[in-house]
Amino acid sequence: MAKQEDDQPLYDKVWFKRRYQRVMDTFILLLLLLLLSYRLFSSNNFTIPWILAFICESWFTFTWITILTTKWTPAVTMTHPNRLLQRVPELPRVDLFVATADPVLEPPSSQPTLSSKFAQFWVPFCKKYKIQLRAPFSYFSSVATTETEHSPEFKQEWSRMKDMYDNLCLKIQHVTRKQIPLQLDGEFAVFSNTERRNHPTIIKVILENKDGVSDGLPHLIYVSREKKPHQTHNYKAGAMNVLTRVSGLMTNAPFMLNVDCDMVVNNPKIVLHALCILLDPKGAKEVAFVQCFQQFYDGIKDDPFGNQWVTAFEYVIRGMAGLQGPTYSGTNAFHRRNVIYGLYPEEIEIGRKGKLGEKKLLTQQFGSSKEFVKSADRALDWKTDFHNDTSPSDCIETAIQVAGCEYECGTCWGEKIGWVYGSITEDVATGLNIHRRGWRSECCTPDPIAFTGCAPRGLLSTMVQQRRWATGLTEVFFGKYSPLTGMIFGKIQFRAALSYFWITHWGLRSVFEVCYAVLPAYCIITNTNIFPKGPGLWIPIALLVIYSLHTLLEYLQIGLSIRRWWNNQRMTIITTTTAWFIGFLSAMLKLAGISDTVFEITQKEFSSSDADEKITDGGRFTFDESPVFVVGTTILLVQLAAMLIRFLRLQQSQSGNGCGIGEFISSTYVVLCYFPYLKGLFGSGKYGIPLSTICKSAILAFVFVHLCRK
Repeated sequence: MAKQEDDQPLYDKVWFKRRYQRVMDTFILLLLLLLLSYRLFSSNNFTIPWILAFICESWFTFTWITILTTKWTPAVTMTHPNRLLQRVPELPRVDLFVATADPVLEPPSSQPTLSSKFAQFWVPFCKKYKIQLRAPFSYFSSVATTETEHSPEFKQEWSRMKDMYDNLCLKIQHVTRKQIPLQLDGEFAVFSNTERRNHPTIIKVILENKDGVSDGLPHLIYVSREKKPHQTHNYKAGAMNVLTRVSGLMTNAPFMLNVDCDMVVNNPKIVLHALCILLDPKGAKEVAFVQCFQQFYDGIKDDPFGNQWVTAFEYVIRGMAGLQGPTYSGTNAFHRRNVIYGLYPEEIEIGRKGKLGEKKLLTQQFGSSKEFVKSADRALDWKTDFHNDTSPSDCIETAIQVAGCEYECGTCWGEKIGWVYGSITEDVATGLNIHRRGWRSECCTPDPIAFTGCAPRGLLSTMVQQRRWATGLTEVFFGKYSPLTGMIFGKIQFRAALSYFWITHWGLRSVFEVCYAVLPAYCIITNTNIFPKGPGLWIPIALLVIYSLHTLLEYLQIGLSIRRWWNNQRMTIITTTTAWFIGFLSAMLKLAGISDTVFEITQKEFSSSDADEKITDGGRFTFDESPVFVVGTTILLVQLAAMLIRFLRLQQSQSGNGCGIGEFISSTYVVLCYFPYLKGLFGSGKYGIPLSTICKSAILAFVFVHLCRK
């Protein structure tokens, strides 16, 4: 009986069929192909608008194929932590990385020095009373003591912890707002006279578990890598590689979990769930990393800015889980250290025998630190002990060396080892690099959900985020780590490559979206057409109606509202034709060597004042003078100008096929999607589009109309 229990897997993967989605997705594809065939074999003369429409619709058809193949075989993993605890009495260590790029825009949810003192009381309290929601601000804002459910002892301790947490928050607010002058002397003297982009390496051991107590508080180490004004620091990927090297010296844990600064551990047993996958006999040979879905604890009702990605995780990412595995999302992921160090699946058995070869020992790969090369050697040979006798305090000098900005010069960091450089979306590039070596990944979706974070609460921060993603994904799409090269020269499976195409072509997709958005306006102005007339018009109409109903039902099936569906449909058009388009142009300028990419940080908002502002705004659109809003306002003004020309009958006379109802419906749909911009034209303050933006857009719209009529 015990032998049978040992043979049971630590996790199960179940594929399930969504027959209705398959039928509808296939039917939509057939309609797209029918529309392309009609254009190709139509007797209509092949005008430039007709050809452009054919090219755009061909790209949309390819995009739909990537979505269809990705969603075709969704899968879910079910982990068994009880089996893990019975089979593995001593669990391996897991290093936790929390990265932040800006102390103002991305403040850590708890400041290390102050919160470490609070944690010495908070963690025992949670363990004693089996508290599941262990993020203090979430717990105290959603849980209250009641006279009937809890003992007097618990109420007393709860009140004491609440007072301690309130005092902690007050101290952090005073420190961050500099209401209390900081005494930067003694061990903190290194922080004085430092600049954000010009400072030495700073490593401080804030908390150390010297006795190695398994149920005690873990090490807490602050790391700020060295930065110099004219030295490339490679954004988040560079920071993650520094953390990897520092942790390799101090703990050399076989697994690493990285989260963003706004993430909250919503399930305290998530490490057990992830280890079920990573320590499973089959998973140990195939799975490189475990990705947890990202959900949001502060999402605005009905997702007015389309940035909560609920349906994308439910349908697309689950579909990727049924292939070679989900893409690495940059946060909430458990990684194998030896995979980050460049290990291939076929090298596992060789590595266990210590015969990986001399390549892993060369300093040109891992750097000049002998201590770190030794730790990397042990990691690659699977010799990382469950408990490391080395004290973090004893490794400070060597850790400062490997965190220097010149340490990576002449090494393989950022290319063959570690997080990949060359794109500001280092997560997708790194995931591609891992999958192209033949590894798989798995989703981990326990109940309750593993992590929650904060979503951008306004249009401005949403556009910054979307523009950054489009820029980075375009860099990946045209770079050496693209899905195409990974499929041809690597080991990325065909359907997995198509799923990566869906992600990485967001920037390029915007070009076709912008072209398709202005084509109806062009046809109205010039009295030409891009849509069929007569019976052929029913093809695009049926396509629009069936696609809308299909996506609406997908939302309703997982408990989302009709309002949310429309908000997401609207924001898809807005972000694609604005933020993604500007991001694409930015990436192309970088690839052409004309300009460098600017890394823009999405503001993390989780203070009480932010919550009050969120309630006041209520999801209203706010604007500024960003080029993103110039593009969107121009598209709106072009549509309005075209409708005005049609209404005043100022269209050019046309002897052949003139503008029809299809073009007018399309132009009206674009205006409906951009209705918040239309309100912004007449708004004031931050809710109104700036006059300078309106003037720029009006000039561009006038030039467009003039060229059309000319």
